Amino acid sequence: MAHRAGRKEESKARILDSAGRGFRSRGFGGSGVDGLAKDAAVTSGAFYAHFKSKAAAFQEAIVIGLGDLRRAIDRTREEMGDRWREWFIDFYLGDRRTCDLADSCALQSLSSEVARADDDTRQAFETEFAAIVESVAKALEGKPKARREEATALLALLVGGVTLSRAVKDPAVGEEIAAAVRKAALQLGGHQ
Repeated sequence: MAHRAGRKEESKARILDSAGRGFRSRGFGGSGVDGLAKDAAVTSGAFYAHFKSKAAAFQEAIVIGLGDLRRAIDRTREEMGDRWREWFIDFYLGDRRTCDLADSCALQSLSSEVARADDDTRQAFETEFAAIVESVAKALEGKPKARREEATALLALLVGGVTLSRAVKDPAVGEEIAAAVRKAALQLGGHQ
């Protein structure tokens, strides 16, 4: 029985990974259950065996995507020490800005989708976002409230900068946006 339960969890994880990629690349409205199931190489029935609705899968994909970001920030802080902030800013405005949308950061690519979602999904997003803010704030200086404010501003700058630079057609304009956001992000809290 344990073997079957393990396979069921593997199947759910595969569907969630695929659904998260689909939601990031096509948005909530551009991803139907049949398409999400096909992307995960399962039937629609198998999809419904794990999720009661597309909205339920979306909510779980949000939680996983934001959790992945928080864990990446924690790892970056541990590995990069005092250089974490500049490295993270450059990574977010570089790789996360230019990668395929399916591989993009859930915070950047799905926030506008969450704004249209139900209250439960918005609450799940808020909870995960608060954990990300706390993770960033741990590595900042000052009183707790000031650190949280700076962390929130840093994340908002990065997400907004990536969103705007992805929206423009001319890559040079996208680079200008990223450079301006990088400069502002590095100056937050009196840095650089």
